[in-house]
Amino acid sequence: MAKLTKKQKEARSKVDANKSYSLEEAAALVKEISLTKFDASVDLDIRLGVDPRKADQMVRGVVALPHGTGKDVKVLVLCTPDKEQEAKDAGADYVGLDDYISKIEGGWTDIDVIITMPTVMAKVGKLGRVLGPRGLMPNPKAGTVTMEVGKAVQEVKTGKIDFKVDKFGIIHASIGKASFDSDKIRENITEMLQTIAKLKPSAAKGTYFRSISLSSTMSPGISIDKSTIAGL
Repeated sequence: MAKLTKKQKEARSKVDANKSYSLEEAAALVKEISLTKFDASVDLDIRLGVDPRKADQMVRGVVALPHGTGKDVKVLVLCTPDKEQEAKDAGADYVGLDDYISKIEGGWTDIDVIITMPTVMAKVGKLGRVLGPRGLMPNPKAGTVTMEVGKAVQEVKTGKIDFKVDKFGIIHASIGKASFDSDKIRENITEMLQTIAKLKPSAAKGTYFRSISLSSTMSPGISIDKSTIAGL
């Protein structure tokens, strides 16, 4: 087992592993225990009382974080020539179609989000084996298959993210940076959790939000008391 660094020990000493913190306390504390030299990501892990193996208990959606993620999201738009300028004007990092499909087939995936159009999904669909495992496959439910490519690019660039429960019933999401003030972190968390609350499957029985944990890159997790969050 690797030894903890001095900074990791300092961070752990500030978190009571047996305590569930209020959302306000957690949002402030995650900044205190973010001791990396770079601007660490702030991540939320939500364990839900669902069985994702059953189609009627799958939880997936999109949320527009009010303060964005703080991350410079690299966006590729795969579109027809008549939509290229719209995508570029909206801030897409890469725009094209056949050339980029060939690059992806060759293993290139240096992007965070791919947006495309329904009319070219037949071409994009064959990239499933490359994009699927990386979570990059465009999906209409996530708003990344649309004729309004410019609008989709702007939404992604300003903080719209998609999320999906994993096979263990957990949603992992980056909801900001350690440099954010605690109010922005709190408001992003609230928006994320309220969105997930609205997506509760009718087939899910018992406790929906099993646990909520907040952390930053290389920091210990902070348990959040869900009763301190409005709308849950």
